[in-house]
Amino acid sequence: MKISKQARREAKSLFRACQANGLLDENRVRLAVQQVITQKPHGYLAIVWQLSRLVKLDQERRTAKVESAAPLTPDLQAGIRGNLTRLYGPGLNLSFGQDPTLIGGLRIQIGSDVYDGSVQGRLRSLQESF
Repeated sequence: MKISKQARREAKSLFRACQANGLLDENRVRLAVQQVITQKPHGYLAIVWQLSRLVKLDQERRTAKVESAAPLTPDLQAGIRGNLTRLYGPGLNLSFGQDPTLIGGLRIQIGSDVYDGSVQGRLRSLQESF
């Protein structure tokens, strides 16, 4: 879908208006979409589509997946949660999981950022260097 610059600007403006204290407010997004659909400005479908894209990107940036070879202790989980919150800000949704193929270490994915400190990742990079 081709989106005009004006539709992008309006969607970005709506996205900023839907944030409260740096976090996206679900109710504000819902109200903004209803308002746009009710008013039907020129290119309103493009505005709603771009706004949904921005919301989706924000959700991905606020979702972290932490994988380890063995279960993490609650203290270690709390430490990881604290460090990631300090780096990425409040409102981060963390999920902890196990992946025995990692052999050891951690792999953390937050949006498009991947921090791979696993043994498997190191072995893979060593193999690629040969």
